[in-house]
Amino acid sequence: MPSSNAVELDVAGRTVRISSADRLVFAEAGLTKLDVVEYFLSIGDGILGALLHRPTTLERWPKGYFEGAVMATRSDSHGDAFYQKRVPKGAPTWLETARIAFPSGRTADEVAPHELAVVAWAAQMGTLTFHPWPVRRDDVESVDQLRIDLDPQTGTTFDDAAAVAPNLREVLDELDLVGHPKTSGGRGIHVFVPLAPRWSFVQARRATIAIGRELERRLPEQVTTRWWKEERGEKIFVDYNQMARDRTIASAYSIRPNPRATVSTPLEWDEIGEVHPDDFTVATVPARFAERGDLFAPLRADRDPALNCSLDAALELARRDEEEHGLGDLPYPPEYPKMPGEPKRVQPSRARDKQPTAD
Repeated sequence: MPSSNAVELDVAGRTVRISSADRLVFAEAGLTKLDVVEYFLSIGDGILGALLHRPTTLERWPKGYFEGAVMATRSDSHGDAFYQKRVPKGAPTWLETARIAFPSGRTADEVAPHELAVVAWAAQMGTLTFHPWPVRRDDVESVDQLRIDLDPQTGTTFDDAAAVAPNLREVLDELDLVGHPKTSGGRGIHVFVPLAPRWSFVQARRATIAIGRELERRLPEQVTTRWWKEERGEKIFVDYNQMARDRTIASAYSIRPNPRATVSTPLEWDEIGEVHPDDFTVATVPARFAERGDLFAPLRADRDPALNCSLDAALELARRDEEEHGLGDLPYPPEYPKMPGEPKRVQPSRARDKQPTAD
């Protein structure tokens, strides 16, 4: 039977009611719903900074995480967890929202956190992972964060991504981009760059492709930008489509749904090769945060504009790739409409299957 135990928390002057506070959310780690809420409050400046004024998709696990739990998908709405892209019915009237447009042209009003109580309310609703857009609610068409996802493929691990990270830092430095790394909470590494908010999604994605291709040139045996999984091999994939509209990356300080309740945790560049994702959990991150503060503070929406970077050099690299090497756009995700300049969106093996055979 679900517990009827409830508590009320004062969150910076706002009362947030936590129902079934002692219900287990991570059984293996022994973490209750109240433990999850209190974790978010303990790193409050960090999680709020990561979400501040950004339209945010909520990854909700209302039954908690457990072995065998599955995420609902477009094709199968039945699941133990789901992505909440629209403000749910019955949400507090004090929530702020942002209207965003999907690639289909449809729109939605998403939560845009402006105070820590919003995070506590979302955790009360079963949210473990927050997926903020790389835009601010006052201008949802202008990207102000570049996000680079080093995604280990089958046969590779976090250590392989960590080996690539210093080379990515070199590329970013050469392009006058200041990167801030974090664990994904799983096997990958995310690197965020603060931008002056004047770039489109198309420009940001194009810049990410150029950065990925440059990294691939330097490390051809370790890095790939191939969109089709059958072509990637045992390499680190630079997932450039994470910069496409409506594609988001788990925020810093989000909890990931796994038995250890790992946390997507900001890192110093020089510690990447010395840590492992399992080092950072709901149980360990608050002490680290208290000691080191918010390493992702330079990415806050209310940051000093002097911290902002320009994509000019990265877009110039993209131009040279196209003009000198014939390297144009790459495929978009399957649910997107056909985009200008995009190559054929067909899996290579299927394209070969369709080739006429000789008589």
